[in-house]
Amino acid sequence: MIAVRRALEFLFTRVLRSRIGIALALAVVVFGIIGAARLLSGPIDPSLGLSNRPTEPITTVDPHAGDDGLIAGEEPRDPVTRPGAVKPEQTADRFVTAWLGKPGMTATEWREGMRPLSTPALVTKMAEAAPETVPAREATDDATLRPRTETFVEVLVPMDTGRLRLELVAPDGEWLVDAVDWEQG
Repeated sequence: MIAVRRALEFLFTRVLRSRIGIALALAVVVFGIIGAARLLSGPIDPSLGLSNRPTEPITTVDPHAGDDGLIAGEEPRDPVTRPGAVKPEQTADRFVTAWLGKPGMTATEWREGMRPLSTPALVTKMAEAAPETVPAREATDDATLRPRTETFVEVLVPMDTGRLRLELVAPDGEWLVDAVDWEQG
């Protein structure tokens, strides 16, 4: 009887007054409530919740409509240019020259140099850009043209500090730069 009394004294005077004792007491209460709730709730219906998985994959397309994936067999077609218009390589070269700018150019002069070679969407995106933000000083090699469709090409230009990626579009046969991206080298 004395051992039980000492154990209870130790429990109430030391263990339950410490942080660890309080945490253990709270854990016992929480697990007790969860256990009682499970006992009182009855059997679980297996058709509810995540245990009711479909036996076949869920499809959102008509399986008889054909393949809607990436076309792997076709090579990209050569870009089409309107007769007398500038080719995409020439547009890219001119844009790179304008993008690099010249020392002492104002931001307005710099943007105006790119305007005739850019789509209206790109002109809007570059409205606040300044020539000081250009991360390169010169092109180190010729541009590489990657045709995607007849009216969309990607041009990669190696620069002294990275690589400039231009997306050119020609909805009416005249090639214009639509996107500018920089890859740090």
